[in-house]
Amino acid sequence: MEISSLLMLFAVLLLVGLFVARPFYEKRKIARVTADDHILSSLMAERDRLITALQELDFDNTLGKIPAEDYPTQRALLLQKAADVLRQLDEFQPKKPGTKDAESRVEAVVAARRADAAQKKPAAQLASEDDIESLIAARRAERKEKSGGFCPKCGKPVLRTDRFCPSCGKPIK
Repeated sequence: MEISSLLMLFAVLLLVGLFVARPFYEKRKIARVTADDHILSSLMAERDRLITALQELDFDNTLGKIPAEDYPTQRALLLQKAADVLRQLDEFQPKKPGTKDAESRVEAVVAARRADAAQKKPAAQLASEDDIESLIAARRAERKEKSGGFCPKCGKPVLRTDRFCPSCGKPIK
């Protein structure tokens, strides 16, 4: 072997070794989580929980699962808790001029979620049984018009417009 090829091999091995050992020599930045971060995270989780509870309460009231006399008190209690959580969140994040108060923000979020839920309707609500039956009958009639029977040689289905079997090539009479 020539000396130049040995030097090239040594250079490549040195570069590979440096690349592999690089993580051991770099300083890692450790993200320090403060107590304020924990409080902020728990407040945001509580806000999401209360908004979901408000949405479920409205849905249950719509279905009639909650007595009419209990609904306003439960809703007011949840709104008050959500407003308190939003006030605590506002202490961490300075309020921008022109923003709404906590109660109206909670109402806006609940209304937006309610609108999203109303747009997502299951397929069962979109079509009645009669509509489904008529679609099935139309599909069967469509398939019946296209079917031309079976090939006499291989037994595969053929269409009325076929002059030859698409599987074996036998002429269809």
